[in-house]
Amino acid sequence: MPDITRRRALTGAAAVAATASVAALAAPAASAAGHHMPATPDSFDEVYKGRRIQGRPASGGGHHHEHGGGYGVFVDGVQLHVMQNADGSWISVVSHYDPVPTPRAAARAAVDELQGAPLLPFPAN
Repeated sequence: MPDITRRRALTGAAAVAATASVAALAAPAASAAGHHMPATPDSFDEVYKGRRIQGRPASGGGHHHEHGGGYGVFVDGVQLHVMQNADGSWISVVSHYDPVPTPRAAARAAVDELQGAPLLPFPAN
């Protein structure tokens, strides 16, 4: 049997490392394929920092391009557009770069960000 050279040993180690990397990258994709979004969140209606925030499953009569999974959030009666991310977190048009775990948390984050300013209606188009 021929002696293993340093070059062959390094090439073999690189091949093993590449195979392990591909397997590690494929595993999350396979588990994500079987992942289902969580059930629709519970409704809420509360006063937070002097603002009335509400959330409930949306009725069928609203926008057809809902990203919030058919869930409506309101601040003082004005709709806060929310969207559920693929990982189950939520964002709003007000706090778009700060994902939170629930629509209630998104409403509270919007109130915090508004700092007393009114939420203006978001144009549909």
